[in-house]
Amino acid sequence: MKIHAFRVPRARLLIVALCFLAATGRTDAHHLSEFRSPSRSQATPEGVFLVFPFENVGAPPGLDWIGEGLEELTIQRLSATGQQVYTHAGRLNEMDLYGIPPSGKITRATMLHIAEELDADYIVFGEYSSDGTSLTVRARILRTSPVNLFPVATETGPLTSLMELHMKVVWRLLTEADSSYPLSLNEFSKLQRPISPAAFEQYVRGLLSNDDETRLRDLKEANRLQPDAPEPAFAIGQVYFHKNDCAAALPWLAKVPATHTLGAEAIFAMGVCRLRLGQPDKAQELFAELREDMQHNLVSGADLPEILNNLGISQARQDNFASARTAIGRASDIDPDEDDYPFNLGLLALQQKDVATAETNFAESAQRRPDNALNRAFLLYTLEKAGKKDELRAAREMAQEEFSEKGLPLLNFDAKRPDSLVKYQRVKPELETTSLRLELQGPVQTASTPAVTVPSDGATAHLRQGRQQLRAGRLDAAEREFHAALVSDPHSAAAHRELAEIDRRRGKLDDAVKELHLSLAELDSAATRTALARIYLDQKKPDLARAELEKAIKLAPNYTEARELLGRLDKKATGGAS
Repeated sequence: MKIHAFRVPRARLLIVALCFLAATGRTDAHHLSEFRSPSRSQATPEGVFLVFPFENVGAPPGLDWIGEGLEELTIQRLSATGQQVYTHAGRLNEMDLYGIPPSGKITRATMLHIAEELDADYIVFGEYSSDGTSLTVRARILRTSPVNLFPVATETGPLTSLMELHMKVVWRLLTEADSSYPLSLNEFSKLQRPISPAAFEQYVRGLLSNDDETRLRDLKEANRLQPDAPEPAFAIGQVYFHKNDCAAALPWLAKVPATHTLGAEAIFAMGVCRLRLGQPDKAQELFAELREDMQHNLVSGADLPEILNNLGISQARQDNFASARTAIGRASDIDPDEDDYPFNLGLLALQQKDVATAETNFAESAQRRPDNALNRAFLLYTLEKAGKKDELRAAREMAQEEFSEKGLPLLNFDAKRPDSLVKYQRVKPELETTSLRLELQGPVQTASTPAVTVPSDGATAHLRQGRQQLRAGRLDAAEREFHAALVSDPHSAAAHRELAEIDRRRGKLDDAVKELHLSLAELDSAATRTALARIYLDQKKPDLARAELEKAIKLAPNYTEARELLGRLDKKATGGAS
């Protein structure tokens, strides 16, 4: 999924509302029912954690890995006791959008801004020092709304006691954040999966490696030292997955329990692999059960377009076109800016020799992303087949203006063989979990996994509820929540940006611009500036749009959405297109 205006930025941010159970092996969709979470508490509001790396304030350079390691350990141990935690990858993505380097000291103000963007209720941060034999860890929790800094938790011990020392720190953090937290240290420890210190070090070093060969070596060593640990297995599977070696990826991904925080991503990747290996029936089983479990047991409204799209493709490859149209059509409705979904619908219509419907869908995909040459090529093809000479002439002239250098790609398929169109289908390779939001009713709780609670009327809670209402298309309800968030926190950049999205959907572009400027006054971000640029383009103000995009790229040089949009502007400027 591309990053579009007014969206929470893309990230693999799987927030799971379930307990972290001991690792158990499985293959494909077997035991997918394990993905179901325990019953929810209807009375307790949720508390979402965002963890940052611990800062090295006095340890040898050879122990730098401990900073990221303590972050990962904290995520795992909070998850193990029923807390809801953002992943390491989600934090990195958000920092990248603001041009913040992944290493280095991060101010508390920056932490708060990032937490606001991710709807986090609590921030965990800390530091560590060591003389090579002993280790001291200090950690704190910062509540986001209302802002409150809880007392520091400090533990010192032998360097070899890292796991036990960290266990005490996390338990103390939870008791500081919630004075009624009922678990003793011993009870808290019993909920944790045993972690081999040597395996964990190899795992973290593998994550930090810059090349696949070193990463695989370290991760496989971590797996050898602790074969039942899901995290190294998932990481190894991901390396092979991104190398398109599905035969190697599948056995590793299958080692991740469905109940694990990485379970949904592992299952999704396995489904993609099954499609790549030409096994649509197995892919359909994975995507269908993943969708069902997420819908009914994980989050409200968790009908993710990537799952629907891939489910539809797996159905289409088995000639179940009616179900495929329903699934991909639903994906297109959920994500009205993504061009892949109407494009896939156009392919389905062509496979069924419905040229008129195909033309409508390809026109929609070209409108959503006019710089995609394949969208235009299929649109021209269907216009020609439909005999619309005047529209074909106009569309061809516009395409020649915009794609004069490279031209449009030649389409290579046999209209008499519907299966020859399969190679053009757009399978979503990764699960977009940014839109996975937590249930309004609260976190998962069982008798043994109590959750830390937060006030339900803070700015973060209103933002979360507003975004859920917005995704459901209830604009009035969403607007009330975002205004309530501003009452709780008048400096909420996120609330202003979400109000701008509502104005955009209502066609009030001037009001949307005002809200985005108010958002930028509170927090300068590449995502917000790109959103503003899109509004300026809708208002036929390319110069203002260009200025915002250049500022966005200066702020976050790796922000793909801004670079793509600026490239389109440059292409139009040089090609003379209107």
